[in-house]
Amino acid sequence: MTDPETAKALWGGRFEEGMAPEMVPLNLSLGIDQRLWREDVRASVAWARAIGQAGVLDEAEVEAIVAGLTEVGRRIERDGLADAPEEDIHSVVERMLGEAVGEVAGRLHTGRSRNDQSSTGVRLYGMAAIDALKSSVLDLCTALLGLAESGKTIIMPGYTHLQQAQPVRAGQWALSHLFPLLRDVERLSAARRSAAVLPLGSGAIAGCPFPVDRAALRDELGFERVSDNSVDAVSDRDWICDTTYAGAVIGVHLSRLAEDLVVFSSTEFGFVRLSDGYSTGSSLMPQKRNPDVAELTRGKSGRLVGNLVSVLTLLKGLPTSYNRDLQEDKEPLFDTVDTLAITLPAMTGAIATAEFRPDRMKRVMDTQLLATDLADYLVRRGVPFRRSHEVVGRIVRRSEERGVPLSELPLAELRAEHEAFEDDVAAVFDWESSVEAREASGGTSFTSVTAQIESARERIDEARL
Repeated sequence: MTDPETAKALWGGRFEEGMAPEMVPLNLSLGIDQRLWREDVRASVAWARAIGQAGVLDEAEVEAIVAGLTEVGRRIERDGLADAPEEDIHSVVERMLGEAVGEVAGRLHTGRSRNDQSSTGVRLYGMAAIDALKSSVLDLCTALLGLAESGKTIIMPGYTHLQQAQPVRAGQWALSHLFPLLRDVERLSAARRSAAVLPLGSGAIAGCPFPVDRAALRDELGFERVSDNSVDAVSDRDWICDTTYAGAVIGVHLSRLAEDLVVFSSTEFGFVRLSDGYSTGSSLMPQKRNPDVAELTRGKSGRLVGNLVSVLTLLKGLPTSYNRDLQEDKEPLFDTVDTLAITLPAMTGAIATAEFRPDRMKRVMDTQLLATDLADYLVRRGVPFRRSHEVVGRIVRRSEERGVPLSELPLAELRAEHEAFEDDVAAVFDWESSVEAREASGGTSFTSVTAQIESARERIDEARL
């Protein structure tokens, strides 16, 4: 654990006494921010070159510091950070740099604050993490695309309020989960643009007093823009809000997909079968086959939503510029990234190996699913829809009271409700005709579902570029 003397090493000149022992653990962030060591080394290399170009360091000093930072990176890669006594990763890197190159290491921090240093490191991490998450979401989209392809010719009951509503193609159901994930990709892209703003060169609050070329820093570190205002730059965590928001919405979408998988893989439905690799058994009941991949994913969504709330709550009452509260910004961000990093591949594998069970779907489909088609039949014969809706509602009630399927009611009983019914009404009770009637863009006809699949494939391909 950090001792009080080590804890004040970077800023202790102002203080006569060391940090109180009770304060030390509260002050620590190394356990959280140690994963940023690569980003800290990378940004420090860029800063050394920048202040060299600004005349703060000579060429030999730049070369020594860059070589030393390279050695620091190798050392951490080889030995880890388990015994580091410092409070944060920046202090660790600075101490190791001093051990590698001596007194010249103390010149690296010229014009730089831990405020802009920390913000730069976590943004570098965030951009790479968002890129990885986008790739994982797109992998899941590709798996859903394959499931949609396999379900183009399969008809299943569609649900509203978890009640059978109208027949749809199974591919249409799979696509209904794919398109929200494509919107998530757009949200992640927006979060990455928000993250790709360089704060380095903003100092603690007022900017850098040396002629540092921030545009060159931007290009070397791979940022898209330079921050506009130094006061804002060191406290701007909007991009973390954007990222945890995107993560929370992904969690909600994954949870809804998971809920459908739980329901549709149950004995009562049996529409989908998950492979053994993504199911578990029971320690007591030998017959059990539990959809744990879906249940665990559904459970993870709560922490993703919670991470967003944590960040928003952290930021809402802060006064101008940097405040130490912002040390708490990384844990919800890291947890969102880590949670999605394990959840998305598992769900992708589950979807890629899942199978539709069309025979089971067919057995449970009630002809009441075609009640709207029956109303549309009357509309095509000039009956106003509100009138036809009322007529078919009475017919459905008659079907239920008699215990006879809607499709088996005699024509005479239909005509008793409205004279527009003719012998050809029997053609209404055909699953394929029903879904094929929905040819409008976005509908569940074969042509429309195929078009949706092609559109989704194009969007996935474009997003991977």
